[in-house]
Amino acid sequence: MLYSLLLFVHIIVSILLVVSVLMQSSKGGGLAGTFGGSGMSGGVFGGRGAAPFLVKATTTCAILFMITSISLNLVGSSTKSESALERVRMESSGVGSEPAVTTEMPLSTESQSSEPITGGGTTDDAAGQSEEK
Repeated sequence: MLYSLLLFVHIIVSILLVVSVLMQSSKGGGLAGTFGGSGMSGGVFGGRGAAPFLVKATTTCAILFMITSISLNLVGSSTKSESALERVRMESSGVGSEPAVTTEMPLSTESQSSEPITGGGTTDDAAGQSEEK
């Protein structure tokens, strides 16, 4: 439950961080200009523009992103789960597992005949009898 909540908050913070970085203007342009960052004195963010607000929002989102990342790592590592690599190592060493069943296919098919084997004779005998008749 805690892990799911932290993961949800982490995803929301990630999206907000991306948006706040993209909204920042470079040299007076960018998406921040739409909201009053490029010289409009009566914009949404007032005369000073969106730059101070976006800088604070980006800093806050970055700090929250780091906190949720560390928290997810700590909460996730507290549950006992083994990695796939550890599972393979335990299976190969034979600790706590039954012997592995292997099904090997023959590498060459030279010994196998394409003709079906009949009753008591070999395939050569059957072919020879059909030629005589």
